[in-house]
Amino acid sequence: MNASEAGLVLIPLLAVAAPLLARGIRPALRVPIIVFELLLGILFGPAVLGWVESGVVLDRLSDFGLAMLFFMAGAEIDFRAVSGRPLLRASLGWLLSLLLGIGVGFLIAPDEGMVVIGIALSSTALGTLMPILRDARELDTPFGRVISTIGAVGEFLPLIAISIFLSTRRAPIAAAVLLAFVILAAVVVLLAHRAPHGRLHEFIRATLHTSDQFGVRFVLLLISALVALSVLFDLDMLLGAFVAGAVWRIIMARAPKPDAEAIESKLEAIAFGFLVPVFFIYTGVTFDLASLTASPLALVLVPVFLIALLVIRGSAAQFSAPSDAGGKDRMSIAMLAATGLPIIVAVTAIGVNEKILDPAIAAALVGAGMLSVLIYPLIAMTLRGDRERLDAIEQDQPQGEL
Repeated sequence: MNASEAGLVLIPLLAVAAPLLARGIRPALRVPIIVFELLLGILFGPAVLGWVESGVVLDRLSDFGLAMLFFMAGAEIDFRAVSGRPLLRASLGWLLSLLLGIGVGFLIAPDEGMVVIGIALSSTALGTLMPILRDARELDTPFGRVISTIGAVGEFLPLIAISIFLSTRRAPIAAAVLLAFVILAAVVVLLAHRAPHGRLHEFIRATLHTSDQFGVRFVLLLISALVALSVLFDLDMLLGAFVAGAVWRIIMARAPKPDAEAIESKLEAIAFGFLVPVFFIYTGVTFDLASLTASPLALVLVPVFLIALLVIRGSAAQFSAPSDAGGKDRMSIAMLAATGLPIIVAVTAIGVNEKILDPAIAAALVGAGMLSVLIYPLIAMTLRGDRERLDAIEQDQPQGEL
């Protein structure tokens, strides 16, 4: 059995080990489980032990995990709450981030490489933050809604920028193709909003606890169809996955609450119990540590990019911060807005494949993205004081077995 085949066994093992490690140190420190998934991937990957290597099967499962991450992000967003002025402020903040990011990129990698760096530094990992906010009971709070708005813009607009500026087509043609996709996606959203869903809800309810599992199968079809549509238009597949999540939220908006919660629980199990951990562990496995350590410049750029994420995204996030927010909340918003990884992984892969970004610089960007996931949410949620509140909640609840 080679290292690629061994990964089919070891990655599930690492996925089980991650929550055990997270809960094991929880009395001392609340660390997001994603941190352990990344670190375990690096440890068992070619960079250290070499027990797991990249392979076609793991590569495809990782792609599915990334698509599922974006689907769950799209499904979590209440678009009515983020529309209007909050959306406008977050969009203006993102535009400022992109310009500042391109400015940083110009100093490091002129030509098209600066666009890759600019897009990477303007992103926010909403799909990564959603589980953290959910575990902290922050999704439905004003603070959580601000982060959701910033994250939605910081995840969706970079995908638009990738489709326009890094497409194999010329920019005007790429913009026209993107517009065609947006129109088709808008039609799908409109149909989902206006179509009666009573029979669909009834069928989902009737198969919730049977082997039919129509609701889960319907979601997988929806993701596949919209991802295929985005690929057909030569756009990033994550656009389709994100839109699929938004469509699913609309479809289930009028479903009976117990049914909606039951199907959501099943989707969370598939996403965060299977596919998403594969993506994060595999990101650690495929991290190009050799290119990073072989380049002194790249090693220096890791903390530079990490600070740039905080300065660029953190300052832009203040456009969305409530006027009465205190210093701690503003810093928490800044740090969560500066948490980025999935878009960074995607855009740097495009840059390296198109030979417009040096692999060492790409590794430095991904390394900074990993550190942002490791450091910023931990500090942000500590500043929010969520540890004491959640410890109190857990003490009042019956303790289940690990």
